Amino acid sequence: MRKIVVGTFVSLDGVMQAPGGPEEDRSGGFAYGGWVFPLWDETLDEAIGALFAAPFDLLLGRRTYEIFSAYWPYMEDPIADAFNAATKFVVTSSPQPLAWHNSVAIGGDVPAELARLKQGDGPNLVVQGSSVLLHTLLAHRLVDELTVLTFPLLLGAGKRLFDQGAAPGALRLVDSRTSPSGVVISRYVPAGEVQAGSFAQDEPSEAELARRERWRSEELG
Repeated sequence: MRKIVVGTFVSLDGVMQAPGGPEEDRSGGFAYGGWVFPLWDETLDEAIGALFAAPFDLLLGRRTYEIFSAYWPYMEDPIADAFNAATKFVVTSSPQPLAWHNSVAIGGDVPAELARLKQGDGPNLVVQGSSVLLHTLLAHRLVDELTVLTFPLLLGAGKRLFDQGAAPGALRLVDSRTSPSGVVISRYVPAGEVQAGSFAQDEPSEAELARRERWRSEELG
């Protein structure tokens, strides 16, 4: 059985759009493309290297696939060699052909197709970028491992890692470290359902009871 392994760059306010360069993705008027570059260091090189150390296939959304296919086939380095050799599974509804070598389109009932893909033989499926695809994976609890590189930046508007469709669930922190430039690298795995408790008084005050009633009335009104 394969795992879906996600590696993503985010700002402190959760934006993941166009980390690599100004022309990567200007949709929505995004003005800060290339925001990871000034903070990149050897620790981040090591973190990305670890993500791709074992054999892998790529799982990508259509837009990230187009960015990658216009870049990696023209590069000469170990990551480029690995990306070019890997099978690229691309979630897309576009009729446009997938020209990058070893590319396979996934459409139709995407969650079901991805669940089936996970059950098959082969290396882990590594997700990069692909915000729309990530929302689908998180909504259907298909992510087996999540590495988040959180940059000390506030970017405001932009495509985000999490939306309101993410399925609730607990995560367990497996590993965490901070790069010299202040990027927090955290690796998580799913850890079951969300557990809740309460710091409330056993016997709430009259003010607290009044607050609860007032807020209930406002929600209903």
